[in-house]
Amino acid sequence: MITELGHFALILAFLVACVQAVVPMVGAQKRWPGWMAVAEPAATAQFLLVLLSFAALTHAFVTSDFSLRLVVMNSHSAKPMLYKISGVWGNHEGSMLLWVLILALFGAMAAWFGGNLPPSLRARVLGIQAMVGVAFYAFILFTSNPFLRLAVPPFDGQDLNPLLQDPGLAFHPPFLYLGYVGLSICFSFAAAALIEGRVDAAWGRWVRPWTLLSWVFLTIGIALGSWWAYYELGWGGFWFWDPVENASFMPWLLAAALLHSAIVVEKREALKSWTMLLAILAFSFSLIGTFIVRSGVLTSVHAFATDPERGVFILAILVIFTGGSLTLYAARAGVMQAKGVFGVVSRESALVANNILLAVACFVVFVGTLWPLVAEMLFQRKLSVGAPFFNMAFTPFMVLLGLLLPIGSMLSWKRGKLGVIFRRLVPAMLLALAVAGLFWTIQTGRSLMGPIGLALGTWLVAGSVTDILSRIGQSRDYRRLLRLPRADWGKAVAHAGLGVCMAGIAGLMAWQQEDIRVAQLGEPFTVGAYEIELQDVQRVQGPNYFSTMGEVAVREDGREIAHLYPEKRDYPVAKMPTTEAAIDYRFLRDVYVVIGDQQTAGGWTMRVYIKPLANWIWGGAILMALGGLLSLSDRRFRVAAGARKTVPARGVPAE
Repeated sequence: MITELGHFALILAFLVACVQAVVPMVGAQKRWPGWMAVAEPAATAQFLLVLLSFAALTHAFVTSDFSLRLVVMNSHSAKPMLYKISGVWGNHEGSMLLWVLILALFGAMAAWFGGNLPPSLRARVLGIQAMVGVAFYAFILFTSNPFLRLAVPPFDGQDLNPLLQDPGLAFHPPFLYLGYVGLSICFSFAAAALIEGRVDAAWGRWVRPWTLLSWVFLTIGIALGSWWAYYELGWGGFWFWDPVENASFMPWLLAAALLHSAIVVEKREALKSWTMLLAILAFSFSLIGTFIVRSGVLTSVHAFATDPERGVFILAILVIFTGGSLTLYAARAGVMQAKGVFGVVSRESALVANNILLAVACFVVFVGTLWPLVAEMLFQRKLSVGAPFFNMAFTPFMVLLGLLLPIGSMLSWKRGKLGVIFRRLVPAMLLALAVAGLFWTIQTGRSLMGPIGLALGTWLVAGSVTDILSRIGQSRDYRRLLRLPRADWGKAVAHAGLGVCMAGIAGLMAWQQEDIRVAQLGEPFTVGAYEIELQDVQRVQGPNYFSTMGEVAVREDGREIAHLYPEKRDYPVAKMPTTEAAIDYRFLRDVYVVIGDQQTAGGWTMRVYIKPLANWIWGGAILMALGGLLSLSDRRFRVAAGARKTVPARGVPAE
């Protein structure tokens, strides 16, 4: 009964979305207040209906209702409760239901918090958001229905993919989707403003909080996915340039560019055309990511589905919304004329350079991701584009971005003076060079990547600190720091987080040590500065798996500093093994141990890595997200939301 209720609620949400997509748009065109007012209750009703549908599916997983096909294929009665719940979105159909739930949530939030928007713009934003919803409701109901029943329910299920039975992967998809799908509201604002024929500073203020919120969620989601890959897959890496990883990274880059570009629209009413294009492309790349994950055109360990029919449906959605919005963009070019002028040396110019670097970096990732598909289609050649290409083509743009950020964030609007900025940044520059020199001396004869990466990270962190300190002026009244807008603190924290992340990546890639061998019980061996000893191997039974668990002692200078328990698990229902790395986390390094199979001649295969600065990567991501949240909490984002108050001239009625 509850399952049928969830199915009916999803159908009703589809019908409400159809109404929301048509009535407010007509009302906005005809200037009928009653019709425009339909948008807000419809957005709320749509969200509540999808929430009910999602709750019904969750109930089926929690209670192990094996009359439901999706539960049979992705759950098991012996599975821990956390993974029963995460099994709801650990599959194609359930993840698409989560997609439309978040889509409806952002539409409802625009209705709840958009009271200061002009009524016609609000109606159009909610109408366009509902149009996107209609497309995805149709996709779910006609090709990916999560509520299909089985005529003869089995006794138990087939279990969830063991790789997904992990806390990191339990929370990774919801955060990622909040970022992915959150960009839809930026798209709706852009399309609504183009239809309205009004792109101004107020629009820039309205779209910034939504972009920032989506970017923060994307940052958290990508960081969780990277951390999961690091400790769960047993490969010891944090990023593999996998097509699905790239699918989330490309919208992140464009969202970062959109966020900075919207600042210029708000402050100077410049870059309107470029900002509109970024808002369209950011959501379009989210749709491209959905197509990559669910069409089967590219192979990935993260892919949900390989059904060509579903891929064609999503491709049609991509073509309709991207093509339609770009056509509208071209038709409305006249309403996006820039008003503000600025010099070559100015904060506006720095933000333009920032946008160019981020956009080109995104294009590099896009080409590298899709080139194997293009080569196979056009040239009948099977190619593989891996980490060497991406590292070589992508890294220079990030290095240039890192060099530019501290300078650009301190430049004045309209016209700046480089000499003044460079004088303020001399301490940061000297500190960065000193760090580079120190690490070059320590590791003489090895790669330049480590010293350069740490110098760049130091430059960004020190530059952020210098930017904040420069706000107190000549008085050196440090109490003024407490009165700074939270957006300024957020910017500094986010930029510093990027520096910490860059330093972590450079240190890990430059100085990682690896040892692969057959380890004998009770026979220590040395990896770098550490002594590793496999002391015991036991067979352990988990709630729904069997595990081969090693007991490993880690010593430094003869003193035991850690006891690690790497595992190799076997899930009998899913008939799939997984590797569970054991990691000794420290501030400056990780000791990473993986156990493999027992050898016929005795001993066990073991891999040991020493990973310098690994935790700085995720620490930097946390700082970036925290910086975004600090900016989002700024009063200027929460109050008025950039609403324009028209003061009528005497005898002239206000619009």
